[in-house]
Amino acid sequence: MSHIVIHRDHSLTLDQAREAAETIALQLADRYEVSHYWQDDSLYFERVGVSGQIDLEPGTIQVNVRLGFLLAPLKYRLEQEIHRELNEGFGPAPDPA
Repeated sequence: MSHIVIHRDHSLTLDQAREAAETIALQLADRYEVSHYWQDDSLYFERVGVSGQIDLEPGTIQVNVRLGFLLAPLKYRLEQEIHRELNEGFGPAPDPA
C-alpha cells in the first residue's frame, strides 16, 4: 500500500477550513464517487482502492491518503491533484523561505 501525506499551513479560520474541506470532498464525491463523513475536525473519505482523512487544526491541514495496489502507480499524479485542490480551497502553500 502506498501513502500520500501532505501537511501545510493556511490562514483560514477553523470554520472556513471545514467549509473548504467539505467543498473539496463534495467535488471528489461527484467526480470519483468518493464517500466521506466528519468526525470532530477530521474528514474521512474512501472508495475502492483509496481511503484517507483530512485533519483540520487552527492554521494547519494534514491530508493522509492510502492508495491500494492498483492506484499506487498514480501516486505522483494524485499528489499533484491534491495540491491543486488545496491551493484552490485553502490558498497557495506558503513559501518555505
